[in-house]
Amino acid sequence: MTLRTRVRVFLSHIVSPVPEFSPSPSHGSHSHDSLRFPSRQAVNSAQAHPHGAIYKAWLASRTIPNDTGAYLTPGAHRSLSKSNVRLACTIMQSCAVDLFRLLWSLHPWRTALMVTLELIRGIFPAFRGYSQALLINELQNLIFSGHFTWSRLSKLVATEIVRAGSESLIDSIASSNENIVHGSARLRVEYQQMELRLRLDIPTLADPLVRDLLHEADLFARSFSGMSSFGLFSTLDFMRILTLVSELISHVLVLSSLAFNGAHISVLLISILSSVLPFILRSSNGRSFLDDLAKPYEAHMAAKQERMRILAHSDSYRPEVILFGLGPWILRSWARARKAMLGLEGCHSSEESDVYSRLMSHVNVSGLLMMIQNIPLVLILQSPSASFGTFTLYQSSVQALFFTIGHLSQSIRMAYQGIFLMGAFSAAMSIQPRLQPKKEVATVYQSFTKGMRLEARNLSYTYPGCITSALQGIDLNIEAGEVVAINRQERPWEGKSTLAKILLRILDFDSGELLINGIDVQRLRPEDYHAHITAVFQDFSKFNASAQENIGVGCIKEMRNMAAIESAIRLAGAKNIVHSLPQGLKTKLDAASHEAANTAFAEAPSCMASTYPHHGLSGGEWQRIAVSRAFMRARRPEIDLILLDEPTSSLDAHAQNRIFDNVEKASRSPDGDRTKTVIFITHRLSTARRADKIVMMDSGTISEFGTHQELLRRNGQYAALYRASI
Repeated sequence: MTLRTRVRVFLSHIVSPVPEFSPSPSHGSHSHDSLRFPSRQAVNSAQAHPHGAIYKAWLASRTIPNDTGAYLTPGAHRSLSKSNVRLACTIMQSCAVDLFRLLWSLHPWRTALMVTLELIRGIFPAFRGYSQALLINELQNLIFSGHFTWSRLSKLVATEIVRAGSESLIDSIASSNENIVHGSARLRVEYQQMELRLRLDIPTLADPLVRDLLHEADLFARSFSGMSSFGLFSTLDFMRILTLVSELISHVLVLSSLAFNGAHISVLLISILSSVLPFILRSSNGRSFLDDLAKPYEAHMAAKQERMRILAHSDSYRPEVILFGLGPWILRSWARARKAMLGLEGCHSSEESDVYSRLMSHVNVSGLLMMIQNIPLVLILQSPSASFGTFTLYQSSVQALFFTIGHLSQSIRMAYQGIFLMGAFSAAMSIQPRLQPKKEVATVYQSFTKGMRLEARNLSYTYPGCITSALQGIDLNIEAGEVVAINRQERPWEGKSTLAKILLRILDFDSGELLINGIDVQRLRPEDYHAHITAVFQDFSKFNASAQENIGVGCIKEMRNMAAIESAIRLAGAKNIVHSLPQGLKTKLDAASHEAANTAFAEAPSCMASTYPHHGLSGGEWQRIAVSRAFMRARRPEIDLILLDEPTSSLDAHAQNRIFDNVEKASRSPDGDRTKTVIFITHRLSTARRADKIVMMDSGTISEFGTHQELLRRNGQYAALYRASI
């Protein structure tokens, strides 16, 4: 059988119509806008972390053998063990179908085309070798016979050109189609991840396991843009495994379809040797990166490297870095961690490995391989039955076979690690915010005409990781329409801001009860509750955005309403500040010295020129901007509570009085009736006197509560402070 006939037989086996792709009937009747991760309603919202087989498998994969209760650093590679393989299979069974379902729901026919083209592209290398072998054989026959058949040669050359052009065209179509599917999938996954981050509350994020889960879920989302720490391996590269498998099968079929005699077997064996030798040398002259990265030491170094990088780049740490001279220490720590990650740390290299590496460095491997690869050519010249085309096909197929095996092995190992990222993303989607009530117990917020009524019963709270309680035994009754001052002295740890955040449902309490208009606050949806509140935080956010945006975030739907913006500015006494800015409300305010979390509106591309320059503000000016933000909805009819935490700490007495006068006006109807409850935290007793009732706190408890006159008659802490201030 001639080479041409044998390869035609081979092609008849592999070039067959690709079956039409269609989703299973069970999938066609549902909407699949997201990966099918466990139903959110099925998760107990009282728990900060999710449950289910996927989460349990992900968590079990992070355990460190022989170290009870310890987990790998988030993002660390999992070791290749029987237990981890079983866990990966568990995750795959639950997530793989849903990942493909996600792609199918975005672009059904493009996804089917992508899978089909991946299989077809896997055949190209074998077909290329066959076509080139035919061309070489024809040239050999023409040269040895002395009779040139130009028509036959031209036909083969034209066929090769058409083949190359077709291959290039299909590659172009496949790449373009894959980019569309990839981009859509990336957008959907990143959207889901962003939505997850925005709906989680502070108590949920305080759970270390949730933070670790979100870290690896972020890696999964980032892998779609080639930014994963797992070696630029995108989750959609799972599809490339189809190409490699198809290519592997095609090369095996090519080799199996060829006839063998003594010379052919010798050529085949030497070709195999020349292809295997580089893999042997590479594997024996280096460490396995997966094994190394699975070690706790490397995982620890990876985490340390990231911490040092953040210290070096974050502006929020800059004052301490400069003041305490941390620069050299950060650089040394980062360099050591980076060396460990790159395998450059000498203390972890064995002497035997060093000796072997030095020995192998003197071996001319390239020359050795070239010599071995030329041996088959000598054998071909001595065998009358062999041809140069056969030699070319042998050599290209064998080399491509081992290259494909190596590439497939690498891809499978990377995919194995990616499975756990996919599991983290899957489990993360089932996280319920801890403050979110169960559907069966949730109730609708009910407004009172005079404002919000708050009743705290024996509230206690301890910050995660702390031993001492920030709040304990808090009993407080605030009637609708009352103005209550919480006096803040020189001891900020007494829990005043903590109490404010619990009343605002930013933090959750550990024990006790909080009633809002007679309803347990744990039955209210936070977003529904927050829609009836406006507040100024002591640690308010400062955005790298325009003055209009910094103020308008107080009421998003009124951000473009210039009348509402101007009214808020006037009530906060910020009119002169805003109008003195170079571009007025359009001036970009500079918050570069604050945490990255507060620079969400920062101009991302640094190379792009800003339309307006950034402008810095003083502490008092920023405080007026924050108060303006609260006034954006303070006068709206749905607002029942105004809570201000040290809103005028950086302002003089006259400015402070004007702001509180405006707060008083905002809390009343045009007829003068109280319509809103007001709570403010202040360290100034003169300001506290404006309130109907005053709360004095001591060591996380309420020591005194009553009107100004009542507290003076008790002759306690408030009376002593008041008399000392006169």
